[in-house]
Amino acid sequence: MSDNDKSGASDKQADAGENRLREELPEEVSPTPSEASEASEASEARAVDAAAVTAGEEPGPSLTGRQRLVKGLWPPRVTRAQLIVALLLFGLGFGLAVQVASTSDSDGALRGARQEDLVRILDELDDRTQRLEDEKQGLEDQRTELENSSDQAEEARKQTVEKERQLGILAGTVAAQGPGITLTIEDTKGTVEADMLLDAIQELRAAGAEAIQVNGVRVVAGTFLADEDGGGVSVDGNKIDAPYRFKVIGKPQDLEPALNIPGGVVQTLEKEQATVTVERADKIVVDALRAAKQPDYARSSSQ
Repeated sequence: MSDNDKSGASDKQADAGENRLREELPEEVSPTPSEASEASEASEARAVDAAAVTAGEEPGPSLTGRQRLVKGLWPPRVTRAQLIVALLLFGLGFGLAVQVASTSDSDGALRGARQEDLVRILDELDDRTQRLEDEKQGLEDQRTELENSSDQAEEARKQTVEKERQLGILAGTVAAQGPGITLTIEDTKGTVEADMLLDAIQELRAAGAEAIQVNGVRVVAGTFLADEDGGGVSVDGNKIDAPYRFKVIGKPQDLEPALNIPGGVVQTLEKEQATVTVERADKIVVDALRAAKQPDYARSSSQ
């Protein structure tokens, strides 16, 4: 046999042996995704341990990715800026809550009122608006008369006299009469106090009262009320006792509804077990007078 034949036979024997080994060995199995993830986490843990050893620290127990995420989030680390922002947001929310609560309280009385009460309140507001419009128109008419009058000096004198009379009524230095109401408050329990009577005066003024008298005392711009020791109320230092009787000059259709609005003067006094009576009249006489006071410092600026 030649050398070439021997070499070919040797190669065939080697290939046959290699094929037999491949058949005997198990097939290569590819790793599943979970196994690959675990292997990646193990590799990362080994890298962390190696870094700790390099830094001179003892490696701790290896952590999974989820455990490292939880460890990073808890306990929370609050910075100074985050704390300031949280306090500002809390203050803003508290202020909004207080504003909403106060608005709800102020609107509660009207929200629970009956339809006819709401209509009466609207009518009262319309009447007040109309009074202001009439006053504006009157002033414009006076200006027109002054501009067009042939004798402006005489017209100015007449208007000055009329204005003096009006101011005298407001100041309480002259008597007045006209349509209005009489308000009587019976206080058998002694529960009516000065602030309740003051509320009645303020409500009457807001409704257009032009002259008010309480138990023989004229009410003016500077009037003050106070509770007296042992019961009763004083008006400008003059003690008055129940029943309290108000004589008021003004438009009765405006004055009476103003006292009877829901949560108004009449309901407040009735809660204190007082008896309130309101009577309309075509003629009310307010004859209690106040002495004219000379101002100490104020002087007329007209030349």
